[in-house]
Amino acid sequence: MKRFDRLKEIQRLDPERDFLEIYRLTATYEFPWDITRALELALYRTYAVPSIGRLLAETAELTGRSQKRYDDTALLLDAVVEHGFDSDQGRTAIRRINQMHRSYDISNDDMRYVLCTFVVVPKRWIDTYGWRRLSDHELQAFAVYYRTLGDRMGIKGVPRTFEEFESTLDAYEDEHFGWDEGARKVSDATLALMASWYPGPLAPVLRKASLALLDDALLRAFRYERPGPVARGLTRGALRLRARAVRLLPPRSTAHYARQNPEIKGYPDGYEIGGLGTFPTPGTGGCPVPHDRRPGAPVE
Repeated sequence: MKRFDRLKEIQRLDPERDFLEIYRLTATYEFPWDITRALELALYRTYAVPSIGRLLAETAELTGRSQKRYDDTALLLDAVVEHGFDSDQGRTAIRRINQMHRSYDISNDDMRYVLCTFVVVPKRWIDTYGWRRLSDHELQAFAVYYRTLGDRMGIKGVPRTFEEFESTLDAYEDEHFGWDEGARKVSDATLALMASWYPGPLAPVLRKASLALLDDALLRAFRYERPGPVARGLTRGALRLRARAVRLLPPRSTAHYARQNPEIKGYPDGYEIGGLGTFPTPGTGGCPVPHDRRPGAPVE
């Protein structure tokens, strides 16, 4: 197989009908490392919305149990990618996501915004740091994949196209990004977690590199000092050099799923999908998930 043969395979598929296969090929064969980094950044962006960052600080999931929260989020999302929406594993993963979310008072608008980050941030990351840009075919499939996930989560008003996902995200960030003390604590804990994956002496370097990847809107929201041009240039230049090197490599012959990432550290002896995440007592203002088994209905 040549470097662009899988893209040709993707373009022969129908993004409305074959969206899961396209997403799986893109995420696990073409860009597994980039998708992981992009989804990390996607979730990180959500902290800059004070209602989201404040709630995460109050639950202490990302400040007191950062590694477990990271692992559980990645593994639950990964189960759907690997096994599909209608598999036992995929339904169990979505059920767990819904059970956790409905235990808290989370607005539909915040939920929809988080979903938008999963579509838009990977596109922007890969277009900047990937070994090739995403095709229109892939963008259509990404949109269908995440609108399907949004429908299964009971989110109302889910965008239908990539362009709608993008405009919804940009408008929400323009209106809602802002300072919150709890959100800053969550941000600091996340940066510390990412640095902890590498030898101790590299931690300060990794923190500076992470900050160098953030756009000015995020830096302002968290009140971080803007990295200098040298730090930004070195960090972003290194990622672009990596992309050039990857472009010269032969295509992957086997899929790489998030569960195989070295950053997943909390389950050395394996895990059950139904046991992932937290099991909080449902609150009175959480996100209800109807007991409805119709195709496309939220998974209870």
